[in-house]
Order: sequence, then C-alpha cells, then structure tokens
Amino acid sequence: MDKNYELNKVEKITSIKEMLELAVKEAGDDIAFEYKDENQKIIKVTYKEFVRDTEELGTALSSIGMADRHVAIIGENSYKWLTVYLTMLKSTGVFVPIDRELTLQELINVLKHSDSEVLFYSEKYEKWIPEIKKSIPNIKFFIGLNKNETSENILSYDILKNTGKTVLDQGSEIYTSLSDDENNLKLLVYTSGTTGDPKGVMLTEHNLISVIYYGLQVADIGKKCLSVLPYHHTYEAVAGILVALHKHACVCINDSLKNVLKNLQLFKPDFIYLVPAFTEVFYKNIWTNAEKTGKAKALKKLITVSNGLRKTGIDLRNKLFKSIHEAFGGNLKEIVCGGAPIKPEIGKFFNDIGITLINGYGITECSPLVSVNRLKFNDSSTVGVVLPCCQIKFENVNEDGNGEICVKGDIVMKGYYKDKEKTDKVLKDGWFNTEDYGYMNDKHQLIITGRKKNMIVLDNGKNVYPEEIENYILNIPYIKEVIVKGVKSPEGQEVALCAEVFLEQENEIEAQNIEKKLKKDIAEVCKELPIYKKISKIEIREKEFEKTTTNKIKR
Repeated sequence: MDKNYELNKVEKITSIKEMLELAVKEAGDDIAFEYKDENQKIIKVTYKEFVRDTEELGTALSSIGMADRHVAIIGENSYKWLTVYLTMLKSTGVFVPIDRELTLQELINVLKHSDSEVLFYSEKYEKWIPEIKKSIPNIKFFIGLNKNETSENILSYDILKNTGKTVLDQGSEIYTSLSDDENNLKLLVYTSGTTGDPKGVMLTEHNLISVIYYGLQVADIGKKCLSVLPYHHTYEAVAGILVALHKHACVCINDSLKNVLKNLQLFKPDFIYLVPAFTEVFYKNIWTNAEKTGKAKALKKLITVSNGLRKTGIDLRNKLFKSIHEAFGGNLKEIVCGGAPIKPEIGKFFNDIGITLINGYGITECSPLVSVNRLKFNDSSTVGVVLPCCQIKFENVNEDGNGEICVKGDIVMKGYYKDKEKTDKVLKDGWFNTEDYGYMNDKHQLIITGRKKNMIVLDNGKNVYPEEIENYILNIPYIKEVIVKGVKSPEGQEVALCAEVFLEQENEIEAQNIEKKLKKDIAEVCKELPIYKKISKIEIREKEFEKTTTNKIKR
C-alpha cells in the first residue's frame, strides 16, 4: 500500500498493573516468557506465573520498606531482570536501569545521582559491591540475582523472593494493594554524561502506557518475539517488552549476541527488535553464503521472478526463499529496527524475500517511540508515521527544508532528574527539542536527515548533515563503516568534507589501487548531491570505529 490506513484497535489501559491484570484475565495460561537456564533447558513461564513472581518479589521489597524507593539494577538480559523491572513499575517506587557497560566509577556516579537505595546486580558485578558499599552509604540493600546466601545487607534474590512468597501466601496485600499517580516519576534512565555529569531522563507511568497504547495502534507485531537488545535501553524495555506484554505475546530471551541466529532457529519467533547493524550482518552473510555456494545469480533471478509474480497477486516468497527463512527459524515475518537509518537496499532485500523490515524513530526523552513504519505502509527511507498522541513541528528550517524536530504529547518526559537548567534548555511549553533534523514527506512520513551535534557548518555558510552523505557512501558494498567529517583550514574553518572509511576485511582490491577506486565509487554514489556535499578527501581506517552499547559509532 502507498498510503496510511486505519489505526489498530487496542485495549485502553491506565497503569502497568492494569495491563498485567488484563493479560492474566485474557491470556493467563499463555506463555509470557521462554528462556534457557544454566543447563540450557528451555523454561516456559505463563502470564499467571510471571505476575505471581512480581507479586512475591514486590511483597518482599515492601516488607523491607523498599517498594517506594529508587531501585536500580545492573546486569545482563535475564528473566530475573524482567521480574525486577515489572515489579517496580507496579510499585510506588522508581526503577533505575543501568547500562551494563559502565565502568565502576561511572556506575557509582549514576547510583549517587539517581538516589538509589537498592541495587540488584548479576554475578559479573559481585567484585564491585565492596567499593560501592564504601562509596554510597545511601544504598540500603544489595541484591544478587545469582547469589545463594544472604549476609547483612547483601541479599540473595531467590531467598528474598521466597520470603515474599511466604508473606503473600499468608494473605498480605502490602504490595498488591499499592497504586500510584500515573504522572509520578516511574522510570529513571541515564543516557549520557555518566563520567562526570549524569543525565537522568524522567519518564512517568503515563509516558510508558502511552507508548504501549498508541504504539500498538500503528504497529502490527506478531505473537512471539526474540528479545535481543539490552534491557537497560528504553527501545527494548518499553517499545519491545511492554508493548509485547500488552499484545499478550511470548517474549523469548536471547542469552548471548553470538547466539542470535541459533536462538532464532530454537525459538522460531515471528518478530524481532534489532538495530540496523544486525540486519546488515544478516544481509551480508546471506549474500556471502550465496557467493560461496555458487547460488548468488540464482538468488537474484529468484527475486526478480518473485517480484514479477507478486505484481500479479501471487506471493510465493515463503516457498521460493525457504532456505533463508529456515535460517531465521522459519516463522520470522517482521524485523523492527530503530536507532539508526536502514540502508534502502537492505530494506528492499528483506521485503523481497518475505521478511518485512520496519524502521522507526525515537529518543529516550520520548519514552522512546516517536514514529514507526507500518506493515502495509512501509518505506525504509523514512521512519514512518508519528504516533497518534504526538504533535511534530520543525524549527529553524533551512533552504533544503530541514528543520529541528520538536515533539509534544503524552510520550514526552517530565524532564532531567535534578537538572532544571538542562530541562529548560530542551523543553519549552511542552515541546521537546530532539536536536535531530528532518522533514515530513508528502505522505506524512517522517524523514530524519541528521543530528544537530553532528552538523558540519562549512565556511560558505552551508549546513551539512553527515548522516545523509554516509547513507549514500554505505551503498558501496566493500565499505563497512564510514564517518563524514569536516576538513579544517589553518584558520579553523571547515572548508571541505572528508570520508573516513573502514573496509570489509575480505576486500580483494590491491592496496595501491584502493584509494583511486574509492574516489571513483564515492563520487559515483554521491553524484546526485550538490557540489558542497561532495567528498574531497578520503581516509582509510585499519580497524573498526569504537561503538556505543547500542552498536552506534562513537563520533
């Protein structure tokens, strides 16, 4: 379809507690979670069992007086992580998910700034507990997700939860009777500046249920997903986990990034949330394998035949590309992407073989979903339609029609925790300035052109968004990564553009010819761009760019 269609019907909710009660009522015996235990045995948990687990843990936290406090967690994705998360969302306290890649000092900075009084942690961080105890007396309890014993204020998750079970079995409603104002702070997420100047995004329960409710109105997700991305990021924790729970879907927990393909085959999901870097790896592996087995020409021909048949109303993609589908478990219909642009040829390829690649846009300060493509209204060059609860406006629009994207609506944060100055800088009359640039196309799909902080201002006054040019350059098959940056004159002005590239390791081009070929190929893919956006200098890197925990290049 080339135009938008009516919104999906979604059950309205006013709290996370109500959402889970509804799930138990409508799908209590359905599987909520699947995961592998330490013996690689698959554990299945129903919605009834999951809600009971949160009630036992919540009763235990209430019993030690912590269900109304700031409760932090650091650790790998796990079922226990999710029980802490949903337990706190139903409490009168605040949940603080912490980036598992932080250094010890960064972790201490966040714990101090967030006023956390409880820290749940996985085994990997056990060695840090003595130093944290010494540095932050405000933390009353340390709860080890993998600990078998309890000593002083260092508790075992299992033992603590069992005490909650006992109290709950005796009829206690100390936790289950709790209710909170939906406009109170509920989720405190740290996005950057953790070394010396932490920045905590304050999200309310109203923010979260708005993403769930309005997100499902435009998103067409399936009934079983593989959950891969880190839970401390709102993209997976809110747009992934919470949205799936309201859909009464089954969430399969991926145990390791290296096992994604293996777990796709094991759990056989019909949808998955990823960042575009993953899809690029999948795409590359499919074509590499096709080349190695001598089937690349046949695959290209099959795509052409399939697309021709689809124009006549015949869709045989599941049969024609059966071997590729089986590599993804056999049921995968949809990959939902966020965090970066999708290369158009990758979006087209997956659609051609019968796995729809859906791109969206969001930012933590918007809980985090602003817009998303739809299953039958999908254009990979855009980030889709804006959520029905949002208004969008563009400020400081330039001659190319690009403006700073500002968002207003139910998904916008309360502000930055304990930082009025930073809050006032980005929030004005309810409008949040994302500091991303973009515009709306004639079909009312949002297009992102770049990030304000990455913008290059040339000496001729022209503004250049490097991401736009990078997307062109990434169409060159042997370029794996690229950053476009300004070339400065002796006076410090940016006078031209440089492309710093990292090439595919198996690249067979002779070293002495590579720069010449790069200049030619980059000029070819960028020929549609105006002269001031052309690349005049090329640098070749020997190793990959350093990445963030969501696999974005650190600029």
